[in-house]
Amino acid sequence: MDGFPRDVGRRDETGRSELLDDAAPEVGSAARILAAGGIVVYPTETLYGLGADALNLQALERLVRLKGREPGKPISVLVSDTTMLSLLVADIPPLARRLMQRFWPGPLTIVFAASASVPEALSGGSGGIGVRVSSHPVATALVRALGKPLTTPSANPAGQPPPVTIAEARGYFGKGVDEYLDGGRLPGEPASTVVDVRQGLRVVREGAVPASLLS
Repeated sequence: MDGFPRDVGRRDETGRSELLDDAAPEVGSAARILAAGGIVVYPTETLYGLGADALNLQALERLVRLKGREPGKPISVLVSDTTMLSLLVADIPPLARRLMQRFWPGPLTIVFAASASVPEALSGGSGGIGVRVSSHPVATALVRALGKPLTTPSANPAGQPPPVTIAEARGYFGKGVDEYLDGGRLPGEPASTVVDVRQGLRVVREGAVPASLLS
């Protein structure tokens, strides 16, 4: 499983991702903001996400206030590899390994048993933690540059439509967010599929990955 994530994004004749080349300086700046406890909006495969250092309690509290989230609602995260995943999960069941091999990077969030060190703001007190590896080159580069798990709830206040353009995200949060990474217009819904693997396979939310492909 140490082979993921695979390279993603549009390619030019040199094999590089054009989108990532365009965004590279901004990704470095955004990673420094995140490391200092800031909040960043960034593109994913489907929607814009609201990013904070997932292990920084103050940043998590700020994210929850920005979104107006109800208490106890878990926050999913992005990781870059199995080493980073191991910071968050108590174990990786064989079922999860198969799903990771097949669908990561991609829009499949897997809920694992959380390790004891996971902040309750992430687990929502459920004992689980939702994790995935993004197939969007900017999101993946941002996680790698930060070197820590990155939160990935949609970049909208609770009850509002998730944004598919950076202008929509700015309209929601304005200067409440420290940096906006523009990935153009995104496809939008459906969001990532969410599965819980703590006791077999349970589809929590069907989304971009059809449930029929998971068995």
